[in-house]
Amino acid sequence: MSYVINGVEKETDADGYLLEADFSDEAVKVIAEAEGLALTDDHLKVVAFLRDKYRDDGHTPNFRAMLKEVAEAVIPGCDSKMLYDLFPIGPAKQGCKVAGLPQPYGKGGY
Repeated sequence: MSYVINGVEKETDADGYLLEADFSDEAVKVIAEAEGLALTDDHLKVVAFLRDKYRDDGHTPNFRAMLKEVAEAVIPGCDSKMLYDLFPIGPAKQGCKVAGLPQPYGKGGY
């Protein structure tokens, strides 16, 4: 599988995540369309948050940390239902895919 973003074919892993991050707006549009998502402002806020975390930390947060930070600073009052309404397959995973980031790997051990 691959995506054509700005006229360039981008490779993905077996699950459809980009192998190398693409921070372009076009990447978000192309991947969201492939995922069957109609983007809203809230989608874009979460995407921007995930991209910032990836740039700053080298990885994205797990769902619990993501929910806490999004609810505090990105979309005040956001809860897990709202995040799942935005990214039904899973906010931490599908959100990263739509953001044009490589596949996140869960930490486990809860």
